[in-house]
Amino acid sequence: MNKTMTIATATLLMMACGTKDNSNEVNIEKQTIQLENDRMTPEALWAMARIGGYSASPDGQHVVFQEGYYSVAENKSHQVLWMMNADGSGQKQLTTDADNETDAQWLDEETIAFMKGGEVWKMKLDGSSRKQLSQTEGQVEGFMFSPDRKKVILLKSIPFHEIIKENPADLPKATGRLVTDLMYRHWDHYVESIQHPFIGSVSGDAIAADLTDILEGMPFECPMEPFGGIEQLAWSTDSKKIAYTCRVKTGLEYSISTDSDIFLYDLEAEDGTIEKNRNLCKEGVDLPESDPTKTLKNQPINAQELKDLNVGYDTNPKFSPDGRYVAWLSMERDGYESDRNRLCVYDLQENTKTYVTESFDSGVDDFCWAPDSRTIYYIGVWHATENLYRTNLNGEVVQLTNDWADFGSLQMLDDKQLLAERHSFVAPADLYVVTPGDSIADTKVTQITNENKDILDQLAKPSVSQRWVKTTDGKQMLVWIVLPPNFDETKKYPTLLFCEGGPQSPVSQFWSYRWNFFIMASQGYVIVAPNRRGLPGFGQEWLEEISGDWTGQCMKDYLSAIDDAATLPYVDRDRLGAVGASFGGFSVYYLAGHHEGRFKCFIAHDGAFNLEAMYTETEENWFSNWEYDDAYWNKDQTERARKTYANSPHRFVDKWDTPILCIHGEKDYRINATQGMSAFNAARMRGIEAQLLIFPDENHWVLKPQNGILWQRTYFDWLDRWLK
Repeated sequence: MNKTMTIATATLLMMACGTKDNSNEVNIEKQTIQLENDRMTPEALWAMARIGGYSASPDGQHVVFQEGYYSVAENKSHQVLWMMNADGSGQKQLTTDADNETDAQWLDEETIAFMKGGEVWKMKLDGSSRKQLSQTEGQVEGFMFSPDRKKVILLKSIPFHEIIKENPADLPKATGRLVTDLMYRHWDHYVESIQHPFIGSVSGDAIAADLTDILEGMPFECPMEPFGGIEQLAWSTDSKKIAYTCRVKTGLEYSISTDSDIFLYDLEAEDGTIEKNRNLCKEGVDLPESDPTKTLKNQPINAQELKDLNVGYDTNPKFSPDGRYVAWLSMERDGYESDRNRLCVYDLQENTKTYVTESFDSGVDDFCWAPDSRTIYYIGVWHATENLYRTNLNGEVVQLTNDWADFGSLQMLDDKQLLAERHSFVAPADLYVVTPGDSIADTKVTQITNENKDILDQLAKPSVSQRWVKTTDGKQMLVWIVLPPNFDETKKYPTLLFCEGGPQSPVSQFWSYRWNFFIMASQGYVIVAPNRRGLPGFGQEWLEEISGDWTGQCMKDYLSAIDDAATLPYVDRDRLGAVGASFGGFSVYYLAGHHEGRFKCFIAHDGAFNLEAMYTETEENWFSNWEYDDAYWNKDQTERARKTYANSPHRFVDKWDTPILCIHGEKDYRINATQGMSAFNAARMRGIEAQLLIFPDENHWVLKPQNGILWQRTYFDWLDRWLK
């Protein structure tokens, strides 16, 4: 239940299946398969290559990109590097063995730095002259060279025993953990180490072994758990300063706050004390004397003061090419993970902040500076698509693309063109060159990779359309309708209501290797995917109507969407199912007690079932504080809290009457596996047909190839059993 879950699944798989496993015994190569028919299958989905990171050469002539290959038989992945010309021609695989090679960065027009075996290496753009630069015994987890190439940031983990105490030396086989505060585990692991950024000098073909810890002696992490990477740091153009993201909190304070800040580390300062680190978010601002979380949540201060406090998430700084400005993503309110991501620009000469996307009533997801240092390109979701926009320092926003697709990330290719990753419901991630114009009509988008053409050419594609559906409160809701390949308008099809997670992540044109609309439609299902209340891209009012009201209008929106779809001539109203994960799983558990006979089966993955238990089980407690408004044990709860707990799905199991499949990962510390187990146990104790698919080694997602195939097969076996 985190906004960052909406990051492209392919990229997250790269991170989680990890660049640390650099000892594949088998050199897993790109798969070429021949399908038996034109229908997408789980095996075809997992045979696809997955584009990860990419980087344009300084002269804009070449692009190096990362690609992941997956072997179901080996139950492993292999991350490789490719080189190509900027127009997509001349592709060449640079990786030559079974080791993972990742995180490519350019040192000059002819040289690439990359990660291999937990160390930094370099090679020529043709893959030759390979040389290891760092000597850390495989401890490097990320890196970034300074613009002058004389220094480098290395990310390394250091032991952390502030919360989980180190066991006595004479008990080396003890497995117990003595926990003294909150945030003892995060996402899918126990927190016994944290990342710190180290600065190393570069001389010739070597990175000096003597490294400087930017946060030496401080119990704070950088980058931030659980998804942060090297993008949370940036070098100044003169190589004298580093902007970095940090949440200066631990334990209970960390668990109830999203207040991270952007710090400016001066390499030329005389000492390494905290004064060496300027906090750009808090400069010139007086925080409220009372509890900031409570004060900001109730908002007793004026809007401008609230914006300038910068007490929500502040992440991903980037210097302008002329070095005058630092821009970053900024949220207003503490404890609210899904607040709107504004684009904040800090003027280092004037020491002033400006928010340059205020006219865009949605969040910014990625951005890059143009060469003129006065223009910023960014991507953001609006009306269920993630398109490209431009803003200037005066906040004048122009939309540049309007495709039924999602841009996932972007960077400058050269002085005039952008390099971007793009995907959709019917196409996995590929790289594109964008030539921005003055408007949508003038902007040119050109695809330069087609990494899964051999597989996609064998498949019949689903068709996608939009419907605007009237909600019970008289508003208009955008609903995606995805029809099976080779659609026959004379037939009636079983139909699935897709319930989105988040709860405030968009139902835009995503491509997933689990919740994949292409494969669902290929199995003969119509997909109904509503952008219900609480989703971004329809204005802040629409987004925030879900906070504190999980079972109100958003649930009515779900039912409005499926009731409207049931009027379509090709939808079989007697064969409807509801499916979803995370908040979508919660939605399924709730609908199971309130659907009034609409659905014939349910599937809930990693969903919250008992909100009272969820309040203290989840590791990031700011989520529960914001959404539930109060602890369940307080006798004088707010009305919002009473309503939330009273409508927890577990209180309506007596009304369950429909078969349900519950899926959960035991390493999911965001929504604990006990939630899925409890839902399954309750269903069986009520005599309802149910199954539980439990993964001891998976977190909030399913990342291992064989588990992924098992997930897909179980998912469709269950749907086919009840809807076909």
